[in-house]
Amino acid sequence: MTRVLIVEDDESIAEIERDYLEVGGIHADIALSGNAGVRMIYTGSYDLIVLDIMLPDMDGFQILKKIRDEVDVPILMVTAKQSDIDIVRGLNLGADDYIVKPFSPAELVARVKSHLARFRRIKDKYSPDGSTETNGLAIDPESRVVTLYGETVSLTAKEFDVLHFLATHPNQVFSREHLFDRLWGVEAVGDISTVTVHIRKIREKIESPEAKFIETVWGVGYKFLD
Repeated sequence: MTRVLIVEDDESIAEIERDYLEVGGIHADIALSGNAGVRMIYTGSYDLIVLDIMLPDMDGFQILKKIRDEVDVPILMVTAKQSDIDIVRGLNLGADDYIVKPFSPAELVARVKSHLARFRRIKDKYSPDGSTETNGLAIDPESRVVTLYGETVSLTAKEFDVLHFLATHPNQVFSREHLFDRLWGVEAVGDISTVTVHIRKIREKIESPEAKFIETVWGVGYKFLD
């Protein structure tokens, strides 16, 4: 059964979210603090994490920083603020999406199912393709491991998806809108600026003045250089 972890300090809200997810056929566990959430993330095997930003001991941003490079599952941030700063910060740290309180439990279930389905489609689609290797950069879609000159590069789940998609379509230019619709889905809540954020983070991890892999085609989009 699909397993989701809800990290939320308001027990009544967490229980409502859990009940709705379980009615939808998704097993859900609850962590009522940030520290408990981190322990459960490392000891459990979860397919998705619903992570509240405002927690009493360790906020959602701190948790993201701690786990993102080691946890390759979708992370849905929950925020009580509609501030672009909080949203962009969460996406910068590796969140896949966000949802703003108050929201209906039915919306949460729909968003969770959407991300789970998209993540599985991407893994199923890419697994048979074999590895991609160019100029010292190797991308293995089956293990979802990226190496640069033999050294493992730590990417978030969405960073991997963006890089692998571009690498499997070398020298083709894709607009931010196309990448957002393809990899986040047309029903995703957010804006295309998250594509720019993810491209920047990928470049920071794999590029240097001597090695460029992703080119910005100004006014159009991005392409992977083969």
